[in-house]
Order: sequence, then C-alpha cells, then structure tokens
Amino acid sequence: MANSIIIPAFNEEKNVSEVLKAIRILKDLFEILVIDDGSVDKTSDVVRSFGIPVYKLPKNQGKSYAMWVGLNMTNGDNILFLDADLLGIKPEHINALVYPVEQDLADMTIGVFTSGRGVTDLAQKIAPYLSGQRCVKRNVLQKLEQSEWKCGFGIEIALTRLAKENKLRVLEVPLKNVSHTIKEEKLGLAKGTKARLKMYWEIAKEINKYLL
Repeated sequence: MANSIIIPAFNEEKNVSEVLKAIRILKDLFEILVIDDGSVDKTSDVVRSFGIPVYKLPKNQGKSYAMWVGLNMTNGDNILFLDADLLGIKPEHINALVYPVEQDLADMTIGVFTSGRGVTDLAQKIAPYLSGQRCVKRNVLQKLEQSEWKCGFGIEIALTRLAKENKLRVLEVPLKNVSHTIKEEKLGLAKGTKARLKMYWEIAKEINKYLL
C-alpha cells in the first residue's frame, strides 16, 4: 500500500466509531492500523468490530509514542495520522489530506477544522499547527529521532519544527464540518480539565524546545 492511516487511541470506546465508519470503506485503498495506547475500556473491541486491525500497547505511553509504534508497524510511503475522537470526518476529507502528498504537491498536509463547532474551529484558526490530522511522507517522519517521539501531545509541535527546519512544503487543508469531542465532554469537568492541562504542559514543553 502506498498510503497508511494510523489512529492513536486511548479510552475512546465511545468516540472512535465515528472515525471507523469513515475509513472502513477505504480498507482496500489504505493500510489502516489503530494503536490502542493501553486503554482500560473496550476501545480495541470496538475497532475489531469494524474489521480494522488494532494493536494494543500493554500500558499507556502517550500519543506520540503510539504514533511512532504505528509508523514502525506500517509500510505506506505516506502516513495519515487521524485523531480517534473526530466528529463529521468523511472519506472525502481523508482523500483531500492524502492526495497532495501522494501526488508530490506537498510533503505534509495539515487538516484544519472549519464550519464544525465554534470552540474547535477557533482553536485551529489560532493554532493550526496543533492539528492532529496530518499526512506526511514516511521519509520525512524518519528524520525524527526515536527520542523525539516521546513528547505526548507535543508531537504536533515537533512535526511543525521538523517541517520548518527541513523547509518542507506544507499545505493546510480545510476539513469542513469536522470537529472533535473535547476532553471535558469525555471525562467530565474535573478530570477533563486535568487532562487538558496535561496536554497543554506537553505542548508547552515542546514549544520551549522549538524556541530554544
């Protein structure tokens, strides 16, 4: 397969179906792999019910590590990373992200939510470089050292830094009517806020490296 789709997922049994519905009809065109990052719920069972391969890590090790594991378990020349909690994602969005990289019109595409939900649209307008929806050439991803794949939610900053340092051709792709489930909706206000602060901390640490 020329193109692979990797979906890192942690405790997403209630949300991952939306993404799986969009990609299952593409199984003959894409190599697809979900990396279950040590979930304690039924995420892996839900994925298997769609007939999509899943590899479960023995313990939670963070989004970036799950992505790295997926990279090493797939064979595509171009890698599309998708978040597991997307809302409104359709096959046409996936094709729009992959096509420019596949046709060598870009080295990396970044999906930016539009006309989805106000809270997520605004966040991506302010900081599109934080989007987890990216298609990247494998030979570009291989420029990141293994140690750099251990930054959790800071991985998008690491990829943005990689793009700038290597003068990559980066194309932003609008994902109309796409959004995602926010942490407070998944976990409740208290746990969701705690998870969000952890995410911001991992992003901030990677931004600090970027500035230095």
